[in-house]
Amino acid sequence: MLLVLCVDLDDDLGRKTDFDTPVIGRDEVEAAAVALATADPEDSDVNVMFEGVHLYDRIQADESVEVAVVTGNEGGDISANREVGEEVDTVLASISTSEEITTVIVTDGAQDESVVPVIRSRIPVDGVRRVVVRQAQDLESMYYTIKQVLNDPETRGTILVPLGILLLIYPLALAADRLGMPGGAVFGGTSALLGLYVLFRGLGIERLVDRVAETTRTSLYAGRVTLITYVVAAALLIIGGVSGVETLDAVKADYGGNELGALRVLASLIYGAVVWFSAAGITSSLGQITDEYLADQFRWRYLNAPFYVLAIGGVLRAVSAYFLDYVELEFLAAMLTAGTLLGLTSTLVFAIAESRYSRSGQARAS
Repeated sequence: MLLVLCVDLDDDLGRKTDFDTPVIGRDEVEAAAVALATADPEDSDVNVMFEGVHLYDRIQADESVEVAVVTGNEGGDISANREVGEEVDTVLASISTSEEITTVIVTDGAQDESVVPVIRSRIPVDGVRRVVVRQAQDLESMYYTIKQVLNDPETRGTILVPLGILLLIYPLALAADRLGMPGGAVFGGTSALLGLYVLFRGLGIERLVDRVAETTRTSLYAGRVTLITYVVAAALLIIGGVSGVETLDAVKADYGGNELGALRVLASLIYGAVVWFSAAGITSSLGQITDEYLADQFRWRYLNAPFYVLAIGGVLRAVSAYFLDYVELEFLAAMLTAGTLLGLTSTLVFAIAESRYSRSGQARAS
């Protein structure tokens, strides 16, 4: 017995019509094809199902034959292949015959044919038939395909923007030459613009930029304190970086301009920047805590953040000062102990507070 198996790997039939899959039987497959053609006349899986019906009608007079449609999902190749395999099992279980069953697989392209090994593991495969619409080879179809691609906003932006930049390079170079400007600068600028655009599209950075802009706009309208504190924190980080470099220059001057070791260079940068960096961390964490409180999502453990930043900043300041010979070992030991105790104390205090207040809140609610 021959099983004509129509494969719809991305489940267009299930997503666009009310048919449950697998679809088994000539009349049922034909009805499913008509339903999909009505829902989406451009879907290539329509031709796959009609080809399955055509093969059924042509072979029926010579041998016993059955036709069925199996589908996967739009999630991915592995999960889609597994679903196709499960539906093939369902089709085979529904066929009552004493004959050996073989199959002919009907697909619309190489993507659907990736499931052939899955089907072959369950049933012998006599052949694979790929359905190609004849009009797709005509100039009319090529024009229609290009028109459809250019009508899609996503594809249009991907193709036309780089093409437009490339076409503008030559006239911009001519205009620059007329104005007495160097043509190399125009070529460099436009190629840099094109490169940045392609890089943004390739890495998906434009989505990140859109999300950041949307988050910023939402924060402005919602009155989020973090928007202000993040700006202040960024300014403090810049000041800290400048302060670290200035401290490094001052240390070099103290050592008579001699070369410093890597450890002292790092210690100088940290010593000059850590106070500002700590202030930035405390500022941003206080803003986040304020927003969580205003959103009624406050937790006592959130208050640990500024104390942790303060403890870490104090320890780094002391360690860097020790390596620069600004403090004695006893001071370093005292600061390490103080930082550790500060972190442990804040953790313990806020954990107790959160536990006690959460229990009292639950008691009042009950």
